[in-house]
Amino acid sequence: MTDLRPARRYRFGAFEADAGVCELRRQGIRIKLNAQPFQVLCLLLERPGELLTREEISRELWPDGTFVDYEQGVNSAVNRIREALGDSAGNPRFVETLARRGYRFVAPVERIGAPGSPDETPAEAAPEFEPQLLSRMLASPEDLPKTSHPVVQTLFILLQLMYVGFYVGALANLAEIQDLFAALSFATEALVVMIVTAGVLIPVRAFVVSAALFHPPRAREKILKVWRFLLPADLLWSLSPFLLLHHISFGLALSCTALLVYSPFAQRALVLMGAGAERRDQ
Repeated sequence: MTDLRPARRYRFGAFEADAGVCELRRQGIRIKLNAQPFQVLCLLLERPGELLTREEISRELWPDGTFVDYEQGVNSAVNRIREALGDSAGNPRFVETLARRGYRFVAPVERIGAPGSPDETPAEAAPEFEPQLLSRMLASPEDLPKTSHPVVQTLFILLQLMYVGFYVGALANLAEIQDLFAALSFATEALVVMIVTAGVLIPVRAFVVSAALFHPPRAREKILKVWRFLLPADLLWSLSPFLLLHHISFGLALSCTALLVYSPFAQRALVLMGAGAERRDQ
């Protein structure tokens, strides 16, 4: 049987799994999970983002010569894992089913050492694409509601198209915007920043939309990494309603800006709720 390195622990979201003592905890509270489902969970955590086939799982759970309906056994173990994590097959936040192939752990995983030992380098760790303080402030997958995949996917795509509309609209009305900026002491710098960010972010948004639509391997992790880059840009472009002051009032522009400040965090939440991940049934 494969050595799961019993001194190793894994942290994902609000959960922590200790392979040494076979314990799963959520925010320090122990969650009941039997030995075989826990072993499957450790196998998934050891290879985050990678396909783990049913055959590989069965070889770990049952030695050669053991007569068992391994398909039913593996499915049952995965179901127990999902129950413990509050996950679902239709809208997976942790364990994704790859039809007729196996399973994949899709949430970011931090691999840490035994208590008292230096932490190891994270494998698909949340701090890799979000600062530790920021990751503690933001919602984790288990904090978010379960929503149908088509709704989540559609809202996420519409938000990306909204930003593309901002960029294209700004670049198409440079003369009008330059007139607005004329009252600023840093008018030239502001115009350059707007043009450069719009030009850079159009292909970035195209990448995000493509990743969400076509589901390349580890699409969710890639979108979350891009999100760190997009966060300051989205906060900057939340001021875009003020580019329409020739057409709308200052109060309306301020109201729209307040709503747009929340947009990058809504995008991250939608990704954690399943946007960008292919919908699969068990």
